[in-house]
Amino acid sequence: MNNKLSQFLAICIICGLSWMLVQNPLTKSYLASINGEPAEPVSGKDSLYEEIQQAAEKYNEEPADAIIDRVWKKTPGYNGIEIDVAKSYKKMKAKGMYKEKLLVFKETAPAVHLKDLPPSPIYRANPNKPSVSFIINVAWGNEYIAPMLDTLKKHHVKATFVLEGRWVKNNSEMAKTIVKEGHELGNHSYTHPDMQKLSLQAAMKEIDDTNKVIQEITGVKPALFGPPSGSFNEMTVKAASNLGMETILWTVDTVDWRKPAPDVLINRVVTKLHKGALVLMHPTDSTSKSLETLITSIEKTYEIIPVGEALSEKRIRR
Repeated sequence: MNNKLSQFLAICIICGLSWMLVQNPLTKSYLASINGEPAEPVSGKDSLYEEIQQAAEKYNEEPADAIIDRVWKKTPGYNGIEIDVAKSYKKMKAKGMYKEKLLVFKETAPAVHLKDLPPSPIYRANPNKPSVSFIINVAWGNEYIAPMLDTLKKHHVKATFVLEGRWVKNNSEMAKTIVKEGHELGNHSYTHPDMQKLSLQAAMKEIDDTNKVIQEITGVKPALFGPPSGSFNEMTVKAASNLGMETILWTVDTVDWRKPAPDVLINRVVTKLHKGALVLMHPTDSTSKSLETLITSIEKTYEIIPVGEALSEKRIRR
């Protein structure tokens, strides 16, 4: 019995000493170095490490969950950001000084995502995201599409072209050109009906028929549905959701179908811009003539990106 007790005590002592050894800061630092990992300073009083920790208090931002807002309905989340203290310390330690440009950042994901929310329309990207997106609804206006594409290409801007199914069928080469230029495609129904008057089954057919013709001609399966004239109801949104799509609307309207003068259109847009704005436009003479000025004005403050990218949680740093 005494021998067994002695063996047990010896094992306990060995385990305790091993645990103390592993927890020793010098041991941790050594293990980190042989594994190629950034090591924290051995001393908690390292001034460089403390300076980086203080910077973290300035830069760190919590992620924002996706929500269904009372006014703006379904609103995507937005990644948080924080300083990776250990990696930043390792980079600066090698330089022997604190340098802000050597800070290493990492994004932190929200707990609730768009996919976690029930069907609901989307009017804007996250209000913390410094982005603006162009939604170009296409069912007519062919003569203005080429010059608009040229302007977008000149400024390296990608837009979201929301295409009617009949238009795609009758203008297959133009639809292919839009895709070739790197723009995002959305679904604008097949026959441009008043969607809020349709049953669930009829709404699904409009959307599904359009997806099929777009995919057949361009190879792209749209993930976004833009209801014609912004007309929708609960069945419309559910129909799109049943097909794995989000229903998108807008917060800024060019009202270009009324043929405003370019300066009127430009002022209408730039005075209403905000973070996460979705801007509705069509291939019209007014928009074609306004597009370059709109782009150069918007890019002073915001990043112009397609809707799908705007709805992602990925951060934009300006």
